[in-house]
Amino acid sequence: MTRSTKIVVADPISDRGLDLLRAAGWQVVTPEAGHLAGELRDAEALIVRSATRVTAELLAGAPRLRVVARAGVGVDNIDVEAATERGILVMNTPGSNAVSVAEHTLALLLALARRIPQLNAALHAGRWEKSAAAGIELRGKTLGLIGFGRVGTEVARRARALEMRVLVSDPYISPEAAAESDVALVPLPTLLAQSDFVSLHASLSPTTENLINRSTLAQMRRGAYLINTARGELVDESALAEALRSGHLAGAAVDVFAEEPPRNSPLLGLPNLIATPHVAGSTAEAQEEVGYRIAQQVHDYLAEGSIRNAVNLPALSPEQYRRLRPYLDLADRLGRFVAQAFPGRLARIRITCAGEPAELGTHLLRSAVLSGVLNTVLEENVNVVNAPHLAAARGILVEERTRRRELGFPNTLEVSLESDDPGTGRTLSVEGTVLAGTTPRILAVDGIELEAPLAGTLLFTRNRDVPGVIGKMGTLLGSRGINIATFALGRREAVRGADALAIVRLDGDVPEAILEPIRNIEAVLEARLIRLPE
Repeated sequence: MTRSTKIVVADPISDRGLDLLRAAGWQVVTPEAGHLAGELRDAEALIVRSATRVTAELLAGAPRLRVVARAGVGVDNIDVEAATERGILVMNTPGSNAVSVAEHTLALLLALARRIPQLNAALHAGRWEKSAAAGIELRGKTLGLIGFGRVGTEVARRARALEMRVLVSDPYISPEAAAESDVALVPLPTLLAQSDFVSLHASLSPTTENLINRSTLAQMRRGAYLINTARGELVDESALAEALRSGHLAGAAVDVFAEEPPRNSPLLGLPNLIATPHVAGSTAEAQEEVGYRIAQQVHDYLAEGSIRNAVNLPALSPEQYRRLRPYLDLADRLGRFVAQAFPGRLARIRITCAGEPAELGTHLLRSAVLSGVLNTVLEENVNVVNAPHLAAARGILVEERTRRRELGFPNTLEVSLESDDPGTGRTLSVEGTVLAGTTPRILAVDGIELEAPLAGTLLFTRNRDVPGVIGKMGTLLGSRGINIATFALGRREAVRGADALAIVRLDGDVPEAILEPIRNIEAVLEARLIRLPE
């Protein structure tokens, strides 16, 4: 790199980060308001935080731009699609505030155990409540972590220092990986039943929204505590408020709400609730760290071509990206489908490509499949660059195969998941293709042929092939005002009672509660809601 290399820093980052870039002999510009577009005309890198919006129009006026770097996790203010089409790398800094969030979690844990906010308020109000101040020790207590990504790992490390027993529920962590972290991997019901404190560190997805609800709260031991520093939508706030008022839970501490600021939350005002305004990751050290790390990532990419924490594809020619894009979308959607439809704990993924997907390079499609699978459950932003690493860290084995073109649908991708749960031996395979170059479709599930869209809300069922099942299903959905958009059926053989499948695309907002009556239909063996992008 020469001194002519220009880096535009649109939002403030740490002085250490700026010094690192200037030490390389590069021109570092911090533009005044209204001058960003002009400065970008000859820039090779743009660093932003959350304030600057990086639009397609802005990128169009930056012909030399090679990388847009976000100092932080979210990239909602960046048009990633437009950047990818222009061969511009987009990167962020996930996990930079993991320690800050973990420490805040521990602060809430201690505050719950010793009733610190309540005692502080009483003393300021002139009340000496020493006789009612008895708290509990954390030593010897059980902490249950739902989700074991970067933050969960940091929380576990600190909890063990307090001599706590740590349980983890995470379908994408292997027993070996859990053992290395000195935590016990258990099913969610076991964690809820055995934990004195339950702390949430999962990502938000269709499978985790309202994960903590009346049913799961009832599974928690009476007198337990709940902590949420992850996402407000993980918790049914009305159900939690009921559990706190009834005394089923001794207390709860939340840093996040479903609506922020929480104008109408039923949690506000409860005496056994501790609340903070989404500040778990907001420390001076975290802000300093994120600014320096993004500068270091930009430095390493421009100087050495090293890519870390990319949220899109590495630079591709427009023609390469045009050919690859539909199959990357197919791979991601197949990954999301199988992750939501699979009943067991994932141990192995097998990916089989035929035709053009095999010609374009299975390693990129493998990463897209893993991204779809892992984004369903992890709190981190998973992408084609970091998906293989995250899968390996969780002990997930990945196999790739190619096969020759076949008649009918020559360009196909098949994703198979395998569980290592003792006694189940369960596998699930889904095959798909791209029609007319753009539309992703399912072709078969577990070898049973049926064609269905890979978009929207899908009801996936297994049943015995007997008369009346489909009619009852349609009547039940109609009675609840749920409209059927498409209905795809398949069976293994034309024999009464044989294995049969249905994939039903449903319109509108479909609640999980619809599954219980569907499962109660005679001959229905399994029913799941699969939620995919439109």
